[in-house]
Amino acid sequence: MSNSIDETEAERHRAKMAKRKAVQDAEVADKKIEKGLLIVHTGTGKGKSTAAFGLALRMIGRGKRVGVVQFIKGAWQSAERDALETFGEQVSWHTMGEGFTWDTQDLKRDIAAAERAWAKAQELMADPALALLILDELNIALRYDYLNLQGVIATLAARRPDLHVVVTGRNAKPDLIAAADLVTDMSLVKHHFAAGVKAQPGIEF
Repeated sequence: MSNSIDETEAERHRAKMAKRKAVQDAEVADKKIEKGLLIVHTGTGKGKSTAAFGLALRMIGRGKRVGVVQFIKGAWQSAERDALETFGEQVSWHTMGEGFTWDTQDLKRDIAAAERAWAKAQELMADPALALLILDELNIALRYDYLNLQGVIATLAARRPDLHVVVTGRNAKPDLIAAADLVTDMSLVKHHFAAGVKAQPGIEF
């Protein structure tokens, strides 16, 4: 049952919200720059790639084309890929990794895979029809020095001005964070793995 609210309290609330709306409207009106964003999803928490694929759906909903390059994940087929590829030519998906670093155990092979993935990313960046490019787990490739950090940052900075790029993965390098327009650090508070719960379809993959 809701609490009863007298007219004086209701009027106080209306006045407070009117002031808040005026401040919010003025702040929104002051933002006039339109540009392609460099977005970084990092941190120890779950959901970095998932959030990026949510942006892909939003962009597809706007009738735009999306590219995805996966740097580390290999043959493991994800449900996100299955779902997004149903949009046909609106999505260009490229899984270029060969599995997690503890699976391959081969430094030269991992570096070569990262270089191929980065070449594909640059190819997609040159596509004028692409509105959003997701570089999934690029942070991992940069963390292990599979790619030259400053070279990657310079290329991202030189991309065409209307292209949005999302970089995912733990341990984002400070220089990449400094270059980004939007950075989200997803913190781990609690994870079911710790309680012995295995990865589940529709949640982890």
